[in-house]
Amino acid sequence: MIKKSFVKIKEQYKVTFEVPAEQVSEGRDVRVLGTFNGWSWDKGLHMPFGKSAYKADIHLAPGEYQFRYLVDNQEWKNDWDAPGYTASGYASDNCLLSLDKVVVEKKVVAKPSAKKAAPAKKTTTKPAAKKAAPAKKAAAKKVTVDDLKRIEGIGPKIAGLLNAASITTFDDLAKATPKKLADVLTAAGARFRLANPGSWQQQAKLVAAGKIDALKKLQDELKGGVKK
Repeated sequence: MIKKSFVKIKEQYKVTFEVPAEQVSEGRDVRVLGTFNGWSWDKGLHMPFGKSAYKADIHLAPGEYQFRYLVDNQEWKNDWDAPGYTASGYASDNCLLSLDKVVVEKKVVAKPSAKKAAPAKKTTTKPAAKKAAPAKKAAAKKVTVDDLKRIEGIGPKIAGLLNAASITTFDDLAKATPKKLADVLTAAGARFRLANPGSWQQQAKLVAAGKIDALKKLQDELKGGVKK
């Protein structure tokens, strides 16, 4: 589990990592390793065990990070609720953590002017002969939206990106070209460029055709939308 909150005075995020006892038993040495500490066990963030979980805090600047939990310097664990995952290059996945940049507004105190401005002169305007009739609003076109999160590899944020690109139904997704899907992910930033849409169209065709059993069989072979 990951919790994050922006600390204005430091212009950084306070990030809390948490691993429940049902994932890692008590009495273990658990640390957070990632791109923010060079994947070093010695520099890893130590996670003491509390009432029911291992937990630790760290302050990080806005940016994109990858991380995993390492137990006793020999067993890797992923966060069950990570916002996203990406291939590590070692037949496993790393967890993704995205910390958006926050603009801190500074208060500006206006100095009083030396002289008061002269009061504006009152002007009279002639009333218009007739008010124009208000224009009729065009009826909003109803858009069908399917739950694209049923596709393995698509989470809430990627589903929102696809909807914004007019891909709102399983049929839309099945007909989308690989280039269009790649363009949507690339335009969304580095965090989403790592997603692999290779199986999305095949899954969408099965859902659109009502072939749920075939879809389940295919998804059992996938992890993050990619074959295991």
